[in-house]
Amino acid sequence: MRNKISFITISLITTLAFALRLYKINNPIGDWHSWRQADTASVTKEFVKHKVNLLLPTYHDLSSIPSGQPNPNGYRMVEFPIYNAITAKSYLFFQHLLPDLNFDLFHRLTSVVISLGSLVYLFLIVKNLSGLLTANLAAFFFAILPYNVYYSRTILPEIPLVFFTLAFIYHFIKSNYWLSFSFLALSLLTKPYALVLALPLLFYAIQKQKIKVFTNRSLYLLATLSVLPYIAWRLWIKQFPSGIPAYLWLLNSNNIRFKGSFFHWIFAERIGNLILGYWGLVLFGLGLLHQKIKSSNYFYLLWFLSLCIYMTIFATGNVQHDYYQVILIPIISIFLAKGSVFLLNLGKKNPIAYLLLITSTVFMLAFSWFRVRGYFNINHPEIINAGTYVDQNTPNDAKVIAPYMGDTAFLYQTNRSGWPIGGDIQDKIKLGATHYVTTSQDDEANHLIESCQLVTKTDHYIVINLQGCQL
Repeated sequence: MRNKISFITISLITTLAFALRLYKINNPIGDWHSWRQADTASVTKEFVKHKVNLLLPTYHDLSSIPSGQPNPNGYRMVEFPIYNAITAKSYLFFQHLLPDLNFDLFHRLTSVVISLGSLVYLFLIVKNLSGLLTANLAAFFFAILPYNVYYSRTILPEIPLVFFTLAFIYHFIKSNYWLSFSFLALSLLTKPYALVLALPLLFYAIQKQKIKVFTNRSLYLLATLSVLPYIAWRLWIKQFPSGIPAYLWLLNSNNIRFKGSFFHWIFAERIGNLILGYWGLVLFGLGLLHQKIKSSNYFYLLWFLSLCIYMTIFATGNVQHDYYQVILIPIISIFLAKGSVFLLNLGKKNPIAYLLLITSTVFMLAFSWFRVRGYFNINHPEIINAGTYVDQNTPNDAKVIAPYMGDTAFLYQTNRSGWPIGGDIQDKIKLGATHYVTTSQDDEANHLIESCQLVTKTDHYIVINLQGCQL
């Protein structure tokens, strides 16, 4: 009976999560963080156009902006493209059944499905460590937090990362070590900082096996094997420096680490305001501070601490990009759940606790939604329209200059390889540029209109044929 109730509750929560993530699911990639989304989706689209090649992922951007080196082949050597490969293969399968299947929509739905898998793994972890009630509440908060709702339907590697890390944690707890460390390997191939989550699991292993954990050769072997794929990937991509974006700036390039602004942006603006809408700090604080002496509670604390270490190491990256905090959502959901359980138990003696729980939850969601709702907006629909025109009216092998201050979201909409920035037009033509598209009639556009063949000009965009230009 208990298992039946557990299945029903998690099914209802998962259904709710799915329904919430359908909000504006058909948006083109022009919403918040469209640049990173476009880069990720571009790799997948190239897999669909050509073939899946896990060792040689490419994307639309041929510029030197990411790496500082010319990238004529469009290499994209960042995370190992397992997420892109799965999505591409799935899309090609369903495209046979639905020929008009929208690529961006399908990619977003893939992220949603992965996120639902993360929700289930989170539920199972907490159920094993803290019981059914806390597990249900953790899954519930994971399902409804506006920040997580938005990012769970974006095209970002953080979505599979959360899934892989939760699978890693769950299977370790269940002593399925081969499976656990396989997911660790996938986590590291996606984002190497996932390794920090080994800290709470080391504590868990010591709690279970005591001193024997340090003599367990199998764990040493599996831990080593899980790291080797990442090392191999890094050694491999060194052969393609033009495809490796600059990344050292993510650490502390602006010297913000441990400055007042660092704590303000991470803990006040991101966790406090964006994710928890301030009012959620009540539940989070109660869950964090009201701890009984139990190994599971120490495990959760170390989980949170390990991610604080991650945010400290990648200080600039976390301040610069709010999606870097997506990996915090599972543990935040757990502490929200634990705080809620505390108030539910307290409410048996003092009903005001129930009121505090309801008020905190409602206002948390309302205030967070106030911040997040703008993330769904397409702020520059003109790049969508211009990109669609280029895609429909230029050869498939055209190479396009789509100036958008280096942001690849505009170039992605053209469905063509090329450059997301203007300037040095003659050099780009020598490299194969065939068309120029812009949403602003600036000096560069006016010069090209006079010197080249104008394809079309509307109130919102201009398309120019660069072949035969008299520059």
